[in-house]
Amino acid sequence: MALKHKPTAPHHSVQDALRVLDTVARHTTGVTDTQLARETGLGPERLTTLLPMLRREAYVEQGADGAYVAGEAFTRLGSAHEHEAALHSKIQRTLDRLRDRVGAAVYMSRYVDGEVKVTQYAAGPSLPKVHEWVDFRDAAHATAVGKSLLTQLDHNGRREHLARHRTIRLTSRTITSDHVLLSRLAAHPPTVPVLDLQEYAIGTVCAAVPVTAGSSVGCLALSLPVEHAHRLRQAAETLNRNAAQVLLSLTI
Repeated sequence: MALKHKPTAPHHSVQDALRVLDTVARHTTGVTDTQLARETGLGPERLTTLLPMLRREAYVEQGADGAYVAGEAFTRLGSAHEHEAALHSKIQRTLDRLRDRVGAAVYMSRYVDGEVKVTQYAAGPSLPKVHEWVDFRDAAHATAVGKSLLTQLDHNGRREHLARHRTIRLTSRTITSDHVLLSRLAAHPPTVPVLDLQEYAIGTVCAAVPVTAGSSVGCLALSLPVEHAHRLRQAAETLNRNAAQVLLSLTI
């Protein structure tokens, strides 16, 4: 299985953010926004967008003199000893914020050893997570999570997955033809969220966006009851705009 690399907007944001963080890390006594612009090659408008996000995520801190230094989150993620625990905590806080922002249950998923795995999620009493009535590992063809992960594989990787997991009918909307599914996955634009419109479960709609870091295939997803389907596309766009925050954590 090979990862099908596709540049997306979140990836460009992460590349810019990493340039900023690398510059900040090299200036242990602090670096001004003017220096950052000069050394990173990023314009003032781009930095005006990135720096508030990096401060909010605690990757950088700004001193009384206006200079930027490495923040607590960046230091912890950069420590091999604390990395896994810090990464899990950082992603969970991001998911919690996204849940409240989009008004939906939110999920972080990975493609691990050839299987779909939901690694973390943020839900609540009024925003319940999807009832897993069929194992997500067997339902990649019908879920937004699964389809988003499969779009990030090459053609052979997708065929290999479908050879192990049959495209069984879960609802009247489920795609059960391997040929149709593979064609749709291949044609799906990388910057457009993948949708599940009651393909996995009647009464639930979902959306997912990729968060691929290196050879690690992942995605962010959300679910809504079908009566809120009118909010799905806007919620998915919000999720997509915030994917860079998770991708940055995975990349550091």
